[in-house]
Amino acid sequence: MKNILVPTDFSENAWNAIEYALQFFSKSACNFYLLHVNTASTSEDENLTYGANQQSDYELLVKPSKVRLQETLHQINESFPINPKHRFFTISDSNYMIDSIRKQVEEKHIDLIVMGTKGESCLKKLPIGSNAGNVITKVKCTTIVVPENAKFVKPKEIAFPTDFSIFCKTKVLQPISDIMETHNAAVRVLHINRFGDALTDEQQRNKDYLNDYFENYPHSFHFLTNKHIEDAVQKFVDNREINMIAMLAKNLNYFHKILFHPTVKEISYYKDIPFLVLH
Repeated sequence: MKNILVPTDFSENAWNAIEYALQFFSKSACNFYLLHVNTASTSEDENLTYGANQQSDYELLVKPSKVRLQETLHQINESFPINPKHRFFTISDSNYMIDSIRKQVEEKHIDLIVMGTKGESCLKKLPIGSNAGNVITKVKCTTIVVPENAKFVKPKEIAFPTDFSIFCKTKVLQPISDIMETHNAAVRVLHINRFGDALTDEQQRNKDYLNDYFENYPHSFHFLTNKHIEDAVQKFVDNREINMIAMLAKNLNYFHKILFHPTVKEISYYKDIPFLVLH
């Protein structure tokens, strides 16, 4: 039984992430925890204090979100046939977003987080919103981030950009192999080098380990030379018909250029392709 946490701010992007999660795990037994965090109740200087206004604070901050969470459950029931493998739970919290998600990950033994890349208030020009950015960099839990234009397609081709600078433990790679087994997918390990330099001994060892790990799965290695990492990823996504991009959150060099700060105007993958973020 998988435990899936789905943070929501009730935006269209959040609903899109819910739809993706339900279809992605349609064949898996799952507990889905729908979480809404009302950050209006906290600031950097003070927490919500209950006193004479305790009831009004509750009415203002907690009750509306609980009602909207129930409405979301109703929308799920209206939009999807009943899946006997799925159970749903709602959580309304008024903590800081990251603190609340960390708490749920620990208490509910969360296996994976699924969330949209942007919330209702996020600027359109940003590739990824601040909440999603904080979750995937600060919460040590495997996360699927679903862009606004992404619709569920069985992930048959998974791109895995890496500079081979980090040794990937088996536990870190497990979510990829789980997806490969469930969806009969292939992983395409992608190395992008600005100048076409040869791999160092350490990089070669890390590459060889990946090759050994994926030995029993469809996989291949691809080497591209391009001064713009994100441009190379875009071309690779288009040429291979990639359905998902997997990345190590710890691999900051690739991670920030590919997901947070794409500088080439023609880049669109972060609007269309879900990201699997590995910790």
